[in-house]
Amino acid sequence: METSGGIRASLAGRYASALFDLARDERQIDSVGQSLDKLKAGLAESRDLQGLVASPLVSRDAAGKALDAVAPSMGLDPLTTRFLAVLAKNGRLRQLSDVIRIFGSLAAEHRGETTAEVTSARPLDDNQIAALKTQLGARVGRDIRIDARVDPTILGGIVVRLGSQMIDASIRTKLNTLATAMKG
Repeated sequence: METSGGIRASLAGRYASALFDLARDERQIDSVGQSLDKLKAGLAESRDLQGLVASPLVSRDAAGKALDAVAPSMGLDPLTTRFLAVLAKNGRLRQLSDVIRIFGSLAAEHRGETTAEVTSARPLDDNQIAALKTQLGARVGRDIRIDARVDPTILGGIVVRLGSQMIDASIRTKLNTLATAMKG
């Protein structure tokens, strides 16, 4: 796993790498990954949690205590709970979303998977995700993990990021290309 300059160069990357190394050493990669997925879902659903993580008005101590109180109800494992306390103590909770994303990439690489970031105008159903996994897996020769996002501004179609490759089959891009061609 190449982590010298890429992932570990960013602040979030260093925190995610430290969490991953600790989880790997304690054989808890899956439980930490599941806890981080719960946190990601919680951040997407709860304005209060978003405010707690992002607000500079919440003191480090108060943020740590709030997260410690919320962790059991979210079903977070002890390692992730301790990690959140460290993030809060160091004033780095704003990095949490990036840490979650990078940890997922590190865990997927550890399992021999490649993560594809898929953006669509509407949520994809299970059959569409399975078909994408199959097609992309055949293309790269590895297992694929889909990180699906919804962005209505692409109007329709799909945008896939697979490592450094990007496949943009969105209607927005096609309309922009057509508009540029018509301008001459």
